[in-house]
Amino acid sequence: MVTIAILRPARAAAQSSWNARSSFKAAAAAASSRRSLSSYLVTPKELDEALKKNPPKISPEPRTIPLCASWFLPNDGRTGIEVFRQQRIPKARFFDLDRVIDRHSEYPHMLPSPKDFAAAMSELGIRKEDTVVVYDSKELGIFSAPRVGWTLRIFGHPKVHVLNNFKLWVDEGLPTESGELYSVECYTYPIPKMDESKVADFQEVREIALDHNKEGAEGVQIIDARSPGRFTGKDPEPRPGLSSGHMPGSINIPFNAVLDPETKAFYPPDKLRQIFQEKGVDPEKPIISSCGTGVTACVIETALEVAGWGSPEKRRVYDGSWTEWAQRVKPSDSLIRKDE
Repeated sequence: MVTIAILRPARAAAQSSWNARSSFKAAAAAASSRRSLSSYLVTPKELDEALKKNPPKISPEPRTIPLCASWFLPNDGRTGIEVFRQQRIPKARFFDLDRVIDRHSEYPHMLPSPKDFAAAMSELGIRKEDTVVVYDSKELGIFSAPRVGWTLRIFGHPKVHVLNNFKLWVDEGLPTESGELYSVECYTYPIPKMDESKVADFQEVREIALDHNKEGAEGVQIIDARSPGRFTGKDPEPRPGLSSGHMPGSINIPFNAVLDPETKAFYPPDKLRQIFQEKGVDPEKPIISSCGTGVTACVIETALEVAGWGSPEKRRVYDGSWTEWAQRVKPSDSLIRKDE
């Protein structure tokens, strides 16, 4: 009898504990579901609604965090941090595209090491379970945010989205704030693994270019997101001393060709599919996106995803892009082509 008397409360306590854990998990799942965003690109209204459902500051529940990734070309005169201070989504964090990089590389914007990525996320106060929505400056609409979104995905962050876009956010009268950066509570972000299957390197792209038009070649397509003038070689590169031109067989789709000129937001999927089809991009063949330093190549990669054009397993981004290419190819290879 004594044994039974002891076991029954223990069993009840275990059941109670199990119920409590289940209730907590269910509540967390429900909270996450309430804030879930339906697609990779999100509208200003969707983000605004998700932010309104964020838990209190002291809550351990997952949050939706707006992440400003504003960045401008070296010859622009503006900087991302300046526009972040001038106007941003309330409680946004700032991802510095010039700082969270491979510091040992001579080429700009190369992917950071997993350890450095984790350190940056920790400093930003972002937890692995948080939903991150990356956005650009209102001036450019869509430019560098897709690169940061792609970077988070490469390092396995589970819930990443891109806002389409901050210009529309401002135009729609949604809340903004300004001022200096404020401190955030740091969290330990686990060191992730990099998904190298989504990244193309110089040697691989060089072999593809050398095999162009050769019998038996795999037929990998390279999309170049730079402007037509830089692609043809008629205009200079923004980085002094760097030759313009293009890789043999590459397809020029300037990144702004996939954006609405008025709203500076991505075109809808049907319009994007029409653009890729007209440019002769075969969705059945592998695709590598490239640009100047790997930034706007991710605009093209995002457009491909939105359009459902090409298998995600066969799409990659050339991390070093033209800046690496133009410095590493040998003149004897004839791998920089210019239009007459």
